[in-house]
Amino acid sequence: MKLIKTEEAVGQVLCHDMTQIIPGAYKGARFRKGHIVTAEDIPVLLSMGKENITIFETDENTLHENEAAEILCRLCRGKNMDRTEVSEGKIELTAGIDGLFTLNREKLNAVNSIEELMIATRKGDTAVKRGDKLAGTRVIPLVISKDKLTQAETLVGDEPIMNVLPYILKTAAVVATGSEVYHGRIEDRFTPVIIEKLKAYGIEVVHHSVVDDGIDHITQAINNVRGKADMILCTGGMSVDPDDNTPGAIKRSGASVVTYGAPVLPGAMFLLGYYADGTPVMGLPGCVMYAKATIFDLVLPRIAAGVRLTKDDFINYGEGGLCLGCDICTYPHCPFGN
Repeated sequence: MKLIKTEEAVGQVLCHDMTQIIPGAYKGARFRKGHIVTAEDIPVLLSMGKENITIFETDENTLHENEAAEILCRLCRGKNMDRTEVSEGKIELTAGIDGLFTLNREKLNAVNSIEELMIATRKGDTAVKRGDKLAGTRVIPLVISKDKLTQAETLVGDEPIMNVLPYILKTAAVVATGSEVYHGRIEDRFTPVIIEKLKAYGIEVVHHSVVDDGIDHITQAINNVRGKADMILCTGGMSVDPDDNTPGAIKRSGASVVTYGAPVLPGAMFLLGYYADGTPVMGLPGCVMYAKATIFDLVLPRIAAGVRLTKDDFINYGEGGLCLGCDICTYPHCPFGN
């Protein structure tokens, strides 16, 4: 810090709030700590009795917090994201569309490992609505070394840390399995649940069929809808019981299975595969019909956005994969969970 004459303070950064008193009219901070003094501020400061002021010493090797926040914002902000104006060294990013919020965790952690830099985000790989808050950026001090921001720029490179991806899959085919439903002994309560969940992502069910538990019949029903929808969902018959043939039928239909089983409760018996043309096919366990949130709710936003999932993606679901049944939130959208 340095005490200088007020007339010489243009372009300098204030170390303290500057209180202005106008008798009978106003008393409060006229200039806040961190404010960059302009030529127009000088007469006001002098009228406040400030012949000298204390400033942070800056040079070509330092940046004001607002300048640093702009750099961090640029490193974070990808597709379909809006930003606020900088305020007290902070910029917030929001979703510009309904979509899937993605982030590069390695880059995020690399920047946050640099002393005096910080980026706080919501959980990645989750569904967001337009206007939802995604992240906030700032530096800790009012003045920071340029070298730290240069280091962050090098670590992040040309691709930003975050994006919001639009939902590109628009249609689905549902193959409901189960002899009890096929023969009309019970009502199909599974498909209406699926239809409602898909609506949230703008996906329409364009084909629906009900088949018994025979593996040949399930395989044929799946093959009948291939090429007619952006995704195929098979409901029921996903356990290890001898007459649960849905997983085998999906394999017979030509799908390359990514996983049969996931470290998530509820939803451990979930199956995901892909056909050669990239169409995803899923086997949904019975819990999807009645549980508030399951593995299906975790993967659906990513699949709807056209993200191809791998076995590693499912392994990573293990931490946070236990739904606690909270009344406050559901775990696929909890900002701190998963």
